[in-house]
Amino acid sequence: MLENKQFLFDLLKTPSPSSMEMAIQKKWMNYVDPYVDHILTDHAGNVTGVLNENAEMKVLLAGHCDEIGLVINRIDEQGFVYFDKMGGVNIKAAIGMRVIIQGHGGKLTGVIGVNAQHHGGIKGDFDLEDLFIDCGAQSKEEVEAYVQIGDLAVFDREPDELMDRYITGRGLDNRTGAFIVAEVLRKLSDRDLNVGVYGVSTVNEETNMGGAYFAAAGLNPTMAIACDVTFATDYPTVNKKKYGDVKLEGGPVLAKGAPINRKINQWLEEAAKRLSMDVQYELTPRMTGTDADRMRLTGKGLPVSLVSLPLRYMHSPVETVSIKDMEEEIDLLVEFIANLTGEENLNPLED
Repeated sequence: MLENKQFLFDLLKTPSPSSMEMAIQKKWMNYVDPYVDHILTDHAGNVTGVLNENAEMKVLLAGHCDEIGLVINRIDEQGFVYFDKMGGVNIKAAIGMRVIIQGHGGKLTGVIGVNAQHHGGIKGDFDLEDLFIDCGAQSKEEVEAYVQIGDLAVFDREPDELMDRYITGRGLDNRTGAFIVAEVLRKLSDRDLNVGVYGVSTVNEETNMGGAYFAAAGLNPTMAIACDVTFATDYPTVNKKKYGDVKLEGGPVLAKGAPINRKINQWLEEAAKRLSMDVQYELTPRMTGTDADRMRLTGKGLPVSLVSLPLRYMHSPVETVSIKDMEEEIDLLVEFIANLTGEENLNPLED
């Protein structure tokens, strides 16, 4: 049974489209506050929980709290609302979905209209501009009482459990990562640590990764680990020969590639062996596509690693993860950090 699952579900139910993370950040901050020495915030909107701040070696854990969403770009005279992407939205998954617009004048429920099959249905090659939101309004003025250009919307999708084994919903990428970072802080709070721990719930990953950059630049850690999700390939239609073999309940996923510090990965693997835990691997030859990419470019160059949660149906309203994998990732990171001496040498050319 996943500890503090209610907190995770609270995060998943809280709209947090990229650039509008304030509500979820306040919940994350209030949850973490009793377990850390103190809380830091910054102008980007990041929230950091700090443990053992006087230690010379500083470990940064980053899990982003923002989700993909829609950004309103036009309201027509009949009151239909048009939108663009805020992050990598799969527009085919948007058809027929209910949405909630986080309007400047209040929340407004709408549906993404679908052309009836009797009238020709949806074209196979439709574009984003072919879609619209129907809020039930009869005029532009009626909508403008709630909504203005630049307001954000998310799919109206509550999280669910599948067979008491998996969790499914929108925005598990990457509110699960923010949850994992919070739980690592909680579990480390009563341990004697040789390193400082800076657990950050970062913003803007889905759009520009600026939150992670400003967090790492401001904190100047010794090393950083991004806690994100990665593509599971264990369901029908996925080409494993092309995309690799990553499965739910197969354990946390370690990245291998040019951005990744090999020593951090080695220590993570050693921690997994001590726990008799399986880990999986993904290849990130050039870039990781996560907060790790921006963090490693801060200061004089920051050693980074990436630990990911396998996730099915990326950037859809039904993203799906395993409870077991979440528990194991939390345990792996706790074991890794708790066993650091603070004397580790991260230079790959030196023993």
